[in-house]
Amino acid sequence: MLTKFKKSISEKIISLIENNERNKKNNSWQSFLALENINIHPSFNPKNATIFKGENNLLGHLTIGENVLLREYCNVLVFPNAKLIIGKGVFFNNYCTINCLEKIEIGDDTIFGEGVKLYDHNHLINKGTNFHVEKEKYTKSPIKIGKNCWIGSNVVILKGITIGDNAIIGAGCIIHKSVPANTIVKNNQNLIYESL
Repeated sequence: MLTKFKKSISEKIISLIENNERNKKNNSWQSFLALENINIHPSFNPKNATIFKGENNLLGHLTIGENVLLREYCNVLVFPNAKLIIGKGVFFNNYCTINCLEKIEIGDDTIFGEGVKLYDHNHLINKGTNFHVEKEKYTKSPIKIGKNCWIGSNVVILKGITIGDNAIIGAGCIIHKSVPANTIVKNNQNLIYESL
């Protein structure tokens, strides 16, 4: 009898904690949506404000269209005065990262494989007598990805790139030159096999 009572109390405590966490997450999401620079369609999933980061608690302009899905462990950084525009029907698989310091635009129905990374900036390199890479100064140039593209796993897209509609980028590519519409880009690795 005492065991059943303990189990019942435990279940009630766990339920209260879970409800409290769910309410906190929901309140955080609603507060996030209330910001004037945030325009996210109600169908967006997951409804988790912690995915989105800015600089010094300030976030740039963020627009996300209908039926956009980010899977697990995705991170989105939008600096103040930067703009991130994601069209409808866009899908991000696990571990994708978007670092937007100027502008990144993603067209409708584009899909991203696991581990894709988008960077619209580079650290500024000081080539003077005291050569060094700046930690908080950047060169920036927008990224534009067209509609109905398929970006394979572990692709890195660098600043200043335009990818046309219906492009396919194969897994593992580093995109440092623009890609015309209706083009397939493949990573031609030269694998070397040696006997032991």
